[in-house]
Amino acid sequence: MADAEAEVEADRFSSLPFKIKICILAHLKIKDAVRTSALARSWRNLWTHLPCLNLCNRRDRLRGKWTQRAYHLVSSLQGPLHYFQLDYYRQNPVPHEDSVLLQSLLDLLPQKGGVEKLDLIFDTKPLEKICLPSFHSLYVLNLSGCHVVLPTGFQGFRRLKTLSMHSVGICNDELNLLVRTSKNLTSLVISKCHSWANPLSVELSLPFLRHLEFYIIYQNSFEKALVVSAPCLKQAVIGLKHFRSQNSAQMMLRLVTSVTTAYSLKLSFDVLRCFSLVALPFNFTFPCLRCLTFPLNMDANKQMCDVFLWLLRSMPFLEELQAKSQSFYDYQAERVTILMKDLLVKKHDGFACLEGTLTSVTIYTYCMDVNNSIAIIQFFLLNAKVLKLLKIHTSASVVQSMIEELQKAEVTSSHAKVMISDDMSNEYYLYDWN
Repeated sequence: MADAEAEVEADRFSSLPFKIKICILAHLKIKDAVRTSALARSWRNLWTHLPCLNLCNRRDRLRGKWTQRAYHLVSSLQGPLHYFQLDYYRQNPVPHEDSVLLQSLLDLLPQKGGVEKLDLIFDTKPLEKICLPSFHSLYVLNLSGCHVVLPTGFQGFRRLKTLSMHSVGICNDELNLLVRTSKNLTSLVISKCHSWANPLSVELSLPFLRHLEFYIIYQNSFEKALVVSAPCLKQAVIGLKHFRSQNSAQMMLRLVTSVTTAYSLKLSFDVLRCFSLVALPFNFTFPCLRCLTFPLNMDANKQMCDVFLWLLRSMPFLEELQAKSQSFYDYQAERVTILMKDLLVKKHDGFACLEGTLTSVTIYTYCMDVNNSIAIIQFFLLNAKVLKLLKIHTSASVVQSMIEELQKAEVTSSHAKVMISDDMSNEYYLYDWN
């Protein structure tokens, strides 16, 4: 009786509709999906119809044969394949036969139907060289840790919406060709990219671009980066690391001031530090900007204070501001405190956002001296006339001293409320100073 019931249950399982079976397989690891071929005749080679395939060799014990097995899996697929991810890791240089198989594997993908999303993640040294095949249905392309070459006669990915490149080696002509032919891009990420020959230079003219991330880390990797036209741009993230030269400062200033249609802007500390090396365009404004995120560190010099004030002055309609503190050497703490009290903790005129739009300020002060934190907080309490909420995230050890100091602060906005949140998840509120 029990055997008969089990057989009935097995029949019910096997009689499931094709789409439901595929949905079940899609939630399994690929090796488990392949094993389902042994369940019953109706499940045999069912995995070859998977619309999504994720191949990763990071935890594979048989790493030496992994590339051959990966190629066999892809060649066995009957399609259509909509999403493919390849995560390839190797500490030593990739053997020539593995490189050939990996390239052959990629060349097979367009034959498996309309690939819509492609993630190619490599963790190899030197970077693995790949030639991107032509995909007619590609919507999302994520590249990481590889050296990219475009095929001869490349016509672009005309349906591409999202392009992300992290630590990618690519020559200047091919980078511009890739971006220029992707006219439908709505999201573009260029992070830590470089060329082995001349520095990269790119001008972006993308009519539908809404999200842009541009992060430069390699010395002399970029000579020019500029947004020529992006009328739909809403969010921009721009970062730089360890560059303090005049050339890099001029380049970053031109890039930042070219994102004039952005609603939200996030900047790294080294971008601001670069700005302190060049003359700032004081007649410049961000007419659409409403949200700003930037690192908070005056770096013990007047130029950094000037950059901070320039940002506020150039954003007349700013509504939300997030400032995250950066650590500095202890011996600078006293100099920074004196500098900020001298330049910031006083009335400032001519700031349109402080006069009429800035209602929300969030400050993270974990890496900052308590006196310096209070000086910055006092600046906003004193100058932001329509401020409604000032959030402070700090360490529990300094909360009490901060509350005592802020209770003495002069507050301009009649609606201002201060919320202090510590690293122990406690919250404290200050309001009605008057």
